Amino acid sequence: MTEIDTSRAAGVHAAELEVFAREHPRSRELFERARGSLVGGVPMTWMAKWVGGHPVYAASAHGARIEDVDGNAYVDFSLGDTAAMAGHSPPATVAAVQRRFGEQGGAALMLPTEDAAWVGEELARRFGVTQWSFALTATDANRWALRLCREITRRPYVLVFNYCYHGSVDETFITLDGARPRSREGNVGPAVDPTLTTRVCEFNDLGAVERLLADGQVACVLAEPALTNIGIVLPEPGFHDGLRAACERTGTLLIIDETHTISAGPGGCTAAWGLSPDVVTIGKAIAGGIPIGAYGLSAELGRRVAELDAADLVDVGGVGGTLAGNALSLAAARATLGEVLTEEAFEAMMVLCDRFVAGVRTVLEERGVPWSIAQLGARAELHFAPDPPCSGGASAALHDAALEDALHLFLLNRGVMITPFHNMALMSPATTGADVDRHTEVFAQAVAALA
Repeated sequence: MTEIDTSRAAGVHAAELEVFAREHPRSRELFERARGSLVGGVPMTWMAKWVGGHPVYAASAHGARIEDVDGNAYVDFSLGDTAAMAGHSPPATVAAVQRRFGEQGGAALMLPTEDAAWVGEELARRFGVTQWSFALTATDANRWALRLCREITRRPYVLVFNYCYHGSVDETFITLDGARPRSREGNVGPAVDPTLTTRVCEFNDLGAVERLLADGQVACVLAEPALTNIGIVLPEPGFHDGLRAACERTGTLLIIDETHTISAGPGGCTAAWGLSPDVVTIGKAIAGGIPIGAYGLSAELGRRVAELDAADLVDVGGVGGTLAGNALSLAAARATLGEVLTEEAFEAMMVLCDRFVAGVRTVLEERGVPWSIAQLGARAELHFAPDPPCSGGASAALHDAALEDALHLFLLNRGVMITPFHNMALMSPATTGADVDRHTEVFAQAVAALA
């Protein structure tokens, strides 16, 4: 096995920083200007994560390509961290948005449109849960789903998995310090200590799930079907069957968050793996880049919600928002689901991801580098270990900031963009075989430089 020396990674990173500075003068100027009026110098603080000392400033984006203000072009495998999984500005979505906002007029009407019913029916067809409601983000969809589950069950706790990702939901910023739960490091101003609202265990640990649900105090399990934001962690055989059975035995509701895992197919892992959730939450990708979130309830849970006498679901009950379910988002979702993220598109995206994964594995085998890559449909994730991890804690332990920064910047300087938060690459309907092969070529150069 080829050893990856941390000092060598630091040297590669330093050299790439010089290249980045030389090739991005206008981005640097704009960042310096933005620091005077924007928190962290960016419109949303996550955008500060990009390696290079400052973010690249975008000028245009179409399909699977981005061009920055300095004229540099990139093959985009980040795709807005899944928000642009349909590709940047897919023509069908653009036409629907122009029609809704221009010809038909109006986005924030506080009135339903026909598009809403179509999207609800399509999501029901794909995911199997029948009653849908809309938000502007998956974070809000998750928040509202948690509130509904606590209201229905009259139970105080939520169960999540260590290093899960459910947006910025307060209850989910919890981790394990050994066997002891605690607030995630860096958690900003939590309303309450998350250990008062949430129980946590490792993904794939059915024994822990059963133990934490046994006293009947957990309203719901909020779960990604596979962990994603800590690196892809796939479920072990039987895990989801055991999770569903444990929920049924204890009267606990099961929420499956498909926001990232829709990469597994048109109906996400829920359809691909035959899961049976009580609630499905989703966001980001389903409107082609226009803000949206959604949560769907099973028929039985929808009936129980309809029977809630004391819950104010219309005004001050904490479930909703003025722009939620707006006409523009739903027009975009109808076009994206109906014409862009189709079954045929997913089939092609998965074939490309197979090719992407094969290219990475070939490079690693030829160089003898002890890394691995995991795949979830159209999504792939590089791990700095010989075997992919089986839990969030194990995946977090593999994090190597120096190595990751060197690898990401090396790729970026050669026109290949992967997600800045971890080593994720995603295929879109606009991604091509040439794009994938370009990544393989540059990744081979990066490994040669680092090893």
